[in-house]
Amino acid sequence: MIRVLNDYEHLSQAAADMFMDISRRAIDSHGHFNVVLSGGYTPQRLYEILANSPYREGIHWEDVNIFWSDERCVPPDDPCSNFGNARETLLSYVPISEDHLHPIHGELPADQAAAEYETDLRDFFKNQPPVFDLILLGLGDNAHTASLFPHTPVLDERSRWVEAVQMDKKSLDRVTLTAPIINQAQEVIFLVSGAEKAAALQNVLEGIYHPHQYPAQLIRPNGAHPTWLVDKAAAHKLAEETIELA
Repeated sequence: MIRVLNDYEHLSQAAADMFMDISRRAIDSHGHFNVVLSGGYTPQRLYEILANSPYREGIHWEDVNIFWSDERCVPPDDPCSNFGNARETLLSYVPISEDHLHPIHGELPADQAAAEYETDLRDFFKNQPPVFDLILLGLGDNAHTASLFPHTPVLDERSRWVEAVQMDKKSLDRVTLTAPIINQAQEVIFLVSGAEKAAALQNVLEGIYHPHQYPAQLIRPNGAHPTWLVDKAAAHKLAEETIELA
C-alpha cells in the first residue's frame, strides 16, 4: 500500500495513528507489542507525536518492547545515535521501563556490537527467528534502508540476524538488522519525506528489480509489499497508477 500525505506533518500523524492501532491489535492478540524503530530525521516528528496526548496515554507502554533497525557506531549521547535521538524525543516521555528497551550498543566496535545485539535478540525470542509486530524504516536518497547500503556484502546475508557494516573512512561504521529478519515482520512501514527522496522512491517502486543498486527493494515482509507513507514532495515523480491517494 502506498499512501501519499500532504506534507511531513500529515505523514507523521498518519504514522502515529497506525503505530497506536498496530500496538493495540498486537497486545490484544498476544499480550505485547514488539516494535523496531528507525533512525534518521524522518521519524523524529512521529516520535514527538507519540510522546504526547493522546498517544502517551492511549498506548500500553508497559507492554511495549522496543528494538532498533540499525545504529551508527557512536556512544548513545552522540547526536548521531539512533537510540539517543529516540530517547530524547520519545522514550524519556512515556512510561516504558528500561528492561523493555533493546538498543544496539554503538559505543562498541561494529563486529562486537552486532554480535551482542544478535545475542540479545536470540535471548528475547528464545532462539527462534524474531517476528516483530512492526518495523519502521526510512529511505535514503541512494535507496538504502536501515543500514543496507548499495553494493555492500550485507545485502547477500541469509543466515545472520544482525550484521556489522564497514563504511568508508568518511562515514561511521554501522550495525543493522539483515533483510531476511526484517522480512519476517508482521508489518513494515516506510516513512519517506522530502523532494530529495523522490528519485530513490521512484527507482525502488517503479524501477527494475535491482536490489544491489536499490536495497529497499529487498524488503517484502512475508512476501508482501510493505506500507509506504510518503509526502507529496517525495511522491512527485511517481506515476498516478502507482499510488493510492490518501
